[in-house]
Amino acid sequence: MTTRTGDGGETSLFGKGRVRKTDPRIEALGDLDEAQSAIGVARAMAPRSTMGRELLELQRGLYLAMSEVATPTEDLSRLPSRLSAADVARLDRVLEVVRKKSRIEGQFVIPGENAISAALDQARTVSRRAERRVVDCVDAGQVSGEVLLPWLNRLSDVLFVLARSIDKSATKAKTTSGSARPKR
Repeated sequence: MTTRTGDGGETSLFGKGRVRKTDPRIEALGDLDEAQSAIGVARAMAPRSTMGRELLELQRGLYLAMSEVATPTEDLSRLPSRLSAADVARLDRVLEVVRKKSRIEGQFVIPGENAISAALDQARTVSRRAERRVVDCVDAGQVSGEVLLPWLNRLSDVLFVLARSIDKSATKAKTTSGSARPKR
């Protein structure tokens, strides 16, 4: 469906009124939407798996994040659901579990060990950009960052550890099959 209401360079947020498409909230929403799609690419590579289910939960959380960014602060009570401290705590638990299973340490990486970890790393970098855009909105007083910012920060952390866990799984499988890449 085409409404043509954005032909003049304006769009609507939740609530009344219109804003320019260059409004910081629209920029943040675009980056959050791109993160949503990037996670979807990774999820498509891991259907019907624990990772696929976790990625779907991250996408659901991003929808809540987008609804908060798109809603004027005075109208936030109208939202049926918002991110909460419990959502941040859930991501902390995911981080703990994945780190324990894969013994992931903080490290710099060159993405691309395999397709799914590369997709997760792409989603992570887009999520980081989205987080920076949301910080701009928080700094401008357009969005409350009390829960939103910690959740977005954990989101990219989760994507990082999931990518590293996939890298470790792939490396272990290669080593087991005798085709491990030589160390340089």
